[in-house]
Order: sequence, then structure tokens, then C-alpha cells
Amino acid sequence: MEAGLLARESGTRRLSVRYGIVVLPTQRWSSAVDSWRFADEAGFEHAWTLDHLMWRDHRAGPWFSALPVLSAAAVSTRRVHLGTLVASPNFRHPVTLAKEMMTLDDVSGGRAICGIGSGAYGYDAEVLGMAPLSPRVRAERLVEFTDLLDRLLRHAVTTYRGSHYEAVEAHLRPGCVQRPRLPLAVAASGPSGLRATASYADIWVTNGPSRKFRPQRFEESVRALPNRLEALSEACRTVQRDPSTIRRLVLAGQQFGGALDSPAALAELSGSLAEIGVTDLVVFWPGADDAASSRRLATLEGLAATLSAELRDGASA
Repeated sequence: MEAGLLARESGTRRLSVRYGIVVLPTQRWSSAVDSWRFADEAGFEHAWTLDHLMWRDHRAGPWFSALPVLSAAAVSTRRVHLGTLVASPNFRHPVTLAKEMMTLDDVSGGRAICGIGSGAYGYDAEVLGMAPLSPRVRAERLVEFTDLLDRLLRHAVTTYRGSHYEAVEAHLRPGCVQRPRLPLAVAASGPSGLRATASYADIWVTNGPSRKFRPQRFEESVRALPNRLEALSEACRTVQRDPSTIRRLVLAGQQFGGALDSPAALAELSGSLAEIGVTDLVVFWPGADDAASSRRLATLEGLAATLSAELRDGASA
């Protein structure tokens, strides 16, 4: 494995973006812990799991709860940041989510990231018997969800009354380890979601240019991303915020097909994303049932070798 294919020559940081990894909550902890320790020791900046009650093809298989998994990861790692990609109002309430995220931040020693989004149609939106919501209502709900979550994580006591959520003297003590609160990562694409991102988020999350989530090669998705990035910048200007103060994270799922096919493909993707202003790239841990899993795992191990070398160099410096 030529780990050097993933390196860049300019600057003190040789890699073009910060790297993260998603570990699906599909294994018993006795097996899953190795993946989280790998992410920590290999030098990934952040590690995530999906906050769903069930997800796509895994409906009939094992699927564990995100926040307990992240808490277990917190006590099994020492440096990697840990987060949800993404929690949603489909079954989360800002008060209980804020309490759980504050706890995760404490358990991890200040390494928690709260990733949130509007929530899509499907199992998570149906399992509690709720009536389907229109895209407009889901977008409005996300704005309130983000606003209230931001308040809760910043203040010891919060009272809030909105159209979708209420909080009556909600207590969050002792508060986050990270101050003034732990980072919020908001997945958004529409105008109201981007304004909420510009107003409250530390990180903007996108999993591709299309809301249809159709599989496609990463080259096609990268070409379409600048318009999304400009829309985020425009939302920042609307609320008088410097766009450079928001990190831009790409979750390389099915709309970024081929990302882990080879070290050269991953290097091409990360370099292309950096050139258009993306700061973070998150890839999925290859599934055991993936026909190309061995090749993708080899690419991941090559990336890990490069990252861990940088981590050692940084520590010695």
C-alpha cells in the first residue's frame, strides 16, 4: 500500500482535508470497539455513527442506539472527536438530546459533536405513529430544533415556546466541557436550513448535491458542490457571519461512489474538495457484505498509515 499517494506537499499539514469515519452501529460492542480504537489510534480527526432507529438495508439486522455506542466509544478512546451523523427531530427532542450530548461531552472529556438534520421520510418518521410532514414543515421544525438546542447547550436553565417545541425551565448542569458549548454540525440544503446553519452551526454537513440520494461517482458530485457552497456563503452574509468560520464537511456516501476504490481515488477526491473550500471528509467503514470491502479496507488502512505518521510527527514536534 502506497500511503504516500494520500499526501500533499504544501504546508505543515500534508493532507488536504481533515478526515473522519462513520462506524455503523451494527455490531455488538465486543466486536465494534476495535473499529473505534482504530479510528482513534490511526489519527482520524473525528468518528461518527448514524442516529437512526433503523437504516435502509439494515432493517432486518442488528442496529444499536447511537448515543450509548458513542458513550462506550468515549471511554475506549482518548483523542478522536465523536458525533452523530445525524440526529433528527423525527424521534429526538432538543431537551433530551441536549442532556445526552452534554453527558457525552463529559464522558469524552470534551470531544463530543452534535450532528443534526431535518430527518427524511421513512422508518424513523413513521415508527412512532406520526403523520407525514411536508418538506416545508420539516424545514421549519429543523430551524426551531437548532435554535432551541443551541440555547440549551449554552445556558444552565432554558425556557422556550415555539411552534414545534417547548421547554419549561429545562436545566442543563453542569453544562458542556467545551465552552460556550460543544460544536453543532448541521446537515442542511434548503434556504431556511442554510440560514439556521449560518446562525448556529460550527460545521455544515452535506452528503451530496442531490436530495434524491442517488448513487453516482464522486467526480460528478464534486462538480455540483460549488453551488451548494455558495448558497451557504450567501446565507452567512445574510446573517452577517464570516463564511470561513464554518467548517464544511462532506459525508462520502453513495453520492460519492468510488471514494475508497484506491488511494489515488481518495487523494483525488480530497484534493478536489479542498480546492473548492471543503474542510472535512468523512468516509464509511467498509461493510463486511461489500463485494469490494477488501479493496476499500486497504485504502482505509493506507490513509490511516499516513494520518498516524502525521500524528506521531506532530507529537514529537
